[in-house]
Formats: sequence, C-alpha cells, structure tokens
Amino acid sequence: MTGGAANIGRASAQLLARHGARVVIGDIDADGAEETIALITGEGGTASFVETDVTEEAAIKNLVDTAAEQLGGLDVGFFNAGLQRSGAVTEFAADEWDALFRVNPRHCFLGAKHITPHLQDAGGSIVFTASLAAIKGGPGMTAYSASKGAIVGFGKALSAELAPHNIRVNTICPGWIDTPFNQPAIEFMGGRESQESTVRQVVPLGRQGNPDEIASGVLFLASKASSYMTGQILVIDGGVA
Repeated sequence: MTGGAANIGRASAQLLARHGARVVIGDIDADGAEETIALITGEGGTASFVETDVTEEAAIKNLVDTAAEQLGGLDVGFFNAGLQRSGAVTEFAADEWDALFRVNPRHCFLGAKHITPHLQDAGGSIVFTASLAAIKGGPGMTAYSASKGAIVGFGKALSAELAPHNIRVNTICPGWIDTPFNQPAIEFMGGRESQESTVRQVVPLGRQGNPDEIASGVLFLASKASSYMTGQILVIDGGVA
C-alpha cells in the first residue's frame, strides 16, 4: 500500500493487519511509516516499510516487487498516497496543478501497472483512494477535484480491463475526514472554525468522519466480502453526495 504513514492510510493498515493481512507500506515519510508499523506489530500483526517516492515510477515498481518477494505473492494493492492543494482557479499555479496530478492519479496508474502482473494468476483486489471532491466539487477545489476525478475514471476503465483476470478494481471516496491532510482546504475556507461551521451545514450527519470510518470501507473493498463488486465508487461522506 502507499500512503500508510498517517491518517486514512495508517488506520487502514492497522485494520487490514488486524484481519490477518501482512502489510507492506510504501511512503516518503519514513518516521510516520515506522510509527504505523510499531502500532501494527504491537498488536501482533505483520508489517514492513519500503521508502517510496510515489512520483517516481522506479520507486513504485520497487515497492510492488519488494512486497511480492517478501510476502511470496500479492492479493491486494491499496493506492492511497495523496496531495491536497486549494486555491481559486484564477490564482492557481500550473506547477501546483501538475504536482496534484503527479501524485494523485499518476501514482494510481503506476501502482496498477506494476501490481497487475503479480495479481493475474490468482486474481485480487485493487483499491484506490479518491475523494468526495471527485464527484462533488466546491470553491477552491478545482485542481484537487480534477486530480481525484481522474482516479475515478481510471478505476472504472481499469475494472473492465482487468475483469477477465478476476482482478477487481474499486475506488473509495471519503468526504470530510478530520485529519491534517485537509489543512490547505481549511485555510482556503478561512480557518478551522469556518470549516467546521460549513461541515455542520452541508453534512447531513453534522460532523466530519474519522480515519477508522474510512478504513472499514477499505477493508470491505480489499476483502472477499466485496467479491462481486468491481468498477464501483464507495462514497463515505456523512450523506453529502
């Protein structure tokens, strides 16, 4: 998996490990990843770390190949690394737009490209993390929404391509989740108080979610519990969409 050093990735890695998965984390944040591993191993689980810059194809290939070698094969790929940037379209820098696309959809493409040969013999599950922003945009979110929307489109097409190999591809779309990842959006909205006020108004459940609530969806999509499900978007957003 990518992006396991914190937030949704950490919660998902822990939950997957609790259910018997042996987890290999690829992340650029070595300290955070080691903290995740310590939490997993402290509960009796198995986890390891491969330092991975998801903007580099060679690094993603190394992550996948190393994981396959360590585990003796692969059943699931969870591509969760993400970058958040916010700003008005008239003021948004082109290099920031490019950065969002280098991390968000491009790393999902590279992950799928390199994990598919490891999954083809026995089938498996690929899970991408997109966002509610992929299907319901908002002010200041044009670039981020575009980058996450690309993941949704890619996942839909890839699911059709890989179905003959019994490889399922699904995408999870979290809504407002209370993690530091959303700080750029919070700042654009005028700060934490303003953001929380907006959440209370627009989210039917009246609150932000937490990473554990998204991890449950990841476990479902990764596991045999969703064995007849592919090409789908699982939205966990408190009722917004």
